Amino acid sequence: MPILEINTLDHPGVDVFSTLTEAQLRNRLEPGKGIFIAESPKVIRVALEAGYEPLALLCERRHLTGDAADIVARCGDIPVYTGERELLARLTGYVLTRGVLCAMRRPQPRSLDEVCRGARRVVVIDGVVDTTNIGAIFRSAAALGMDAVLLTPSSCDPLNRRAVRVSMGSVFLVPWTWLEGSPSELHRLGFRTAAMALTDNSISLDDPCLAAEQRLAIVMGTEGDGLSREAIAEADYVVRIPMAHGVDSLNVAAASAVAFWQLRVTDR
Repeated sequence: MPILEINTLDHPGVDVFSTLTEAQLRNRLEPGKGIFIAESPKVIRVALEAGYEPLALLCERRHLTGDAADIVARCGDIPVYTGERELLARLTGYVLTRGVLCAMRRPQPRSLDEVCRGARRVVVIDGVVDTTNIGAIFRSAAALGMDAVLLTPSSCDPLNRRAVRVSMGSVFLVPWTWLEGSPSELHRLGFRTAAMALTDNSISLDDPCLAAEQRLAIVMGTEGDGLSREAIAEADYVVRIPMAHGVDSLNVAAASAVAFWQLRVTDR
């Protein structure tokens, strides 16, 4: 593979790591040309093992024969840009986590039916915009038995660089897609929906009727206002997490982990 030494911030070919915004990387008009950035050797390895296509590497010189040696070897003939730590930090605008970035091809969008085929537990992320929360929800979904993740268009892109890093690559392990309509659309696929919200008629998360559902979609709302009235009204269940000391809510990432654990399928 070609090792290309970077000496200036405008070196040809490195704009994908420096000047392109997340929106430009995503390329909504031509999804087939979309790119995302994976950061750190561990995350890049997970992506490669999941079949994602690498396009270019940006690597501190010392990692070429260190932490990233196996990644460089696996990536074939793609360009590998390298340089001193300080120069790469100036180029990207941040210090590289573990010294390695990989530009990768975005996968083709998957249909709702395909992602949900055979699934028994899915999560719907409705309007969550914080990249850290998105990454943490995906990590919990992978660890705690969610079969798929569905996101409304108002939610943060799971392939945002920070979301990918916080998830530790879990965004590559759990099938996901965008849910263009209401969570109630899942009824046609045989799912019942459980909206996580505090209302007068909320049932407890440990209510046996929830665990007994064969196919259940857990609907999580925004960081500030939670789920809309419409989403709550359309849900088959409205569910609360029992809490002590007068605490009325948890961060959406923490709440999702609690819900996934409690409602996981145990008879697989």
